[in-house]
Amino acid sequence: MSKTEKQSTPQAVRLDKWLWAARFFKTRSLCKEAIDGGKVSYNGSKGKASRNVEIGALIGIRAGWDEKVVEIKAISEQRRGAPEAQLLYEETPASIEKREKRALENKSYGGRIMSDHKPNKKERRDIKQLKQDIFGGMD
Repeated sequence: MSKTEKQSTPQAVRLDKWLWAARFFKTRSLCKEAIDGGKVSYNGSKGKASRNVEIGALIGIRAGWDEKVVEIKAISEQRRGAPEAQLLYEETPASIEKREKRALENKSYGGRIMSDHKPNKKERRDIKQLKQDIFGGMD
């Protein structure tokens, strides 16, 4: 196997490096923060930045109210242009449907619901329960 073939198909790539190469985050440090903060799951369990990714694995990525579930189609450790990065993964149909449904719900509410005060203890519990219902135990 030549040196160029090795570079085009890396054997082991870390989760944080793959997320950076797939252009989900601008820097690897942001990838690591998201993974450590519980915003990224790997095959349904909490992700670790040092875990090696495999083709066919499902990765859940949560950013704000948005949640994507993508399947790894290719592995790369180099960050390239957006069109090439989109070839590394494919969003699952269930994830697309769920995001579109949530977008419609948000539109019907007129965007964000703002309050004129800081939430009290009961309101915080209600907010936490609502997030858990929406994200389905992704914590």
